[in-house]
Amino acid sequence: MKTYFRLLSFAKPINKFALPYLFCTLLAVLFSTLNLALLAPLLDTLFSNNGGGKVAAMPDNYFAIFDVFKHYSTLIAVKYGRMKSLAFVCMGIATSVLLGNLFRYFADRTMESLRIQTLLNLRRSVFNNVMNLHLGYFSNERKGDIISKIASDVQTVQYTVTATLQVLIKEPATLLAYLVMLFVISYKLTLMAMLVIPVAGLLISRIVRRLREEATASHETYGLMISYLDEALNGIRIIKAFNAVNFITDRFDKQNQKYSKITRSMAKRQQLASPVSETLGVLMVACIVYYGGSLIINNEGNMSGSTFVVYIALFSQIMRPAKAISGAFTNIHSGIAAGERVLQLIDEKSKVVNAPNAITLTEFKEAIRFENINFSYAEKAILKDVNLTIPKGASVALVGPSGGGKSTLMDLIPRFMDPNSGAVLFDGHNIKDVTMESLRSMMGIVNQESILFNDSIFNNIAFAKPDATQAEVEAAARIANAHDFIMNTEQGYETNIGDKGSKLSGGQRQRICIARAVLSNPPLMLLDEATSALDTESEKMVQEALNNLMKNRTSLVIAHRLSTIQNADIIVVLDNGRIIEQGTHQELLNNNGVYKRLIEMQTFAS
Repeated sequence: MKTYFRLLSFAKPINKFALPYLFCTLLAVLFSTLNLALLAPLLDTLFSNNGGGKVAAMPDNYFAIFDVFKHYSTLIAVKYGRMKSLAFVCMGIATSVLLGNLFRYFADRTMESLRIQTLLNLRRSVFNNVMNLHLGYFSNERKGDIISKIASDVQTVQYTVTATLQVLIKEPATLLAYLVMLFVISYKLTLMAMLVIPVAGLLISRIVRRLREEATASHETYGLMISYLDEALNGIRIIKAFNAVNFITDRFDKQNQKYSKITRSMAKRQQLASPVSETLGVLMVACIVYYGGSLIINNEGNMSGSTFVVYIALFSQIMRPAKAISGAFTNIHSGIAAGERVLQLIDEKSKVVNAPNAITLTEFKEAIRFENINFSYAEKAILKDVNLTIPKGASVALVGPSGGGKSTLMDLIPRFMDPNSGAVLFDGHNIKDVTMESLRSMMGIVNQESILFNDSIFNNIAFAKPDATQAEVEAAARIANAHDFIMNTEQGYETNIGDKGSKLSGGQRQRICIARAVLSNPPLMLLDEATSALDTESEKMVQEALNNLMKNRTSLVIAHRLSTIQNADIIVVLDNGRIIEQGTHQELLNNNGVYKRLIEMQTFAS
């Protein structure tokens, strides 16, 4: 129940919906019950022969609805005739039906608003929390499982929350109204019928006992299946290139079959509950017909035939809310299991957060310093006792063998992750003591992988500056040597580039990314293999743009091409997580160390 109440908290402001829903539901239940109760006066009017006889006495208790209505129907019959009495009864039933359905409509509309509000709040909370998580979290989690939680699990939860609220309010109220009416008609019959209800509840509880366990397995399996789908779509080129279609389809099919097997088992249990409850209901009605009929035949119990017919009609309807309640308990297990997965994602806390009294950076004045930095993934040490200074205005290149820690060192500057020990200082401020937003606003980042969105070229360049003008975007594109090819596209800057920029070449995508970094005009540029995806001609164009861009600007560059790093003010050689060499291009060549060996090999591992 703790999980359910936490999920219910996302329905806030719940009072705005719960009180109107309660009011409308109670009135809808009241009038719906009267619809059946008024059958007795209708039958009496149609088949009784005392229409012109005496008027039925007005009862002392106005809760005796049959006798009250019978009094007025016979009064009208005596004064105006049976046709007038019939019209009165029919108008009463029609009015009751109209009001019952009107209030039911308002109740359902209120509950739908609550459902949509719950979905809005829950999905917003999940997505916002995911966006605020540190990058390390996504390295350990399957993207498909996260998508499944945000899309499928949230959808399941919102229906469970609202459906359960409906069951907790509407169905018990309906059940209680029917029971009260049944007791009013005949308490003997009703008490006898009540003996069978615990038996039905026991049978249904045994049927649904394992549903929650199966529901949890179902959501986990579905998340893994979505992960396989995501990997297949992202890697379709490699899958076809290595003739791995059969392997991928078999892997997906096995997971799909497992999910189907669990779903089939859950459906079998859920669908068994309804026939069991319905069969028990019919058996109960048969027993009541026999017992009640014997009372009428033997003139016992002071119950007329019309009243008995109404009793049977009411009792046949009492199984509907009872079935709804049992059905809700079968479905709530799936909702709770999905809710636990969603709450797990909401409860996940980022390991990189702003300090309570974090300051805001407004400019870059001096230098960035790494002091005694150590960083590791699990047990594997990536950076070891790194000390490095990046002066303002300097161009610093990181080189070294693959796995040396270059990208990790760069990722520490925008606080994509925090070191295990040591400090990164920005103008003397520990970056843990400044807001991440102001820190990152000082930087333009271009990654080895061109990360673009399925949108226009203009919007991709203006991504970090949505209010940018056409002139500003074009100026940034010119610096990145992208303007000419953009103008040659079908719609210029309004051309849609497709999923991940699939309509562009690798070099074109990278130049769009560089233009995006240029537009924000940051004092610090972080370039992680920014030219690695370019052909020779494109590399020359972009390298020229980068050289111009890095003038009078601080830059940190990871590169493996000599043309990219030989003009750097400082070249830092990283190997096995340590800085083993540092200096200018010529100084490092004179050292006859790792840098010279890599130059002779004409490669720097990325």
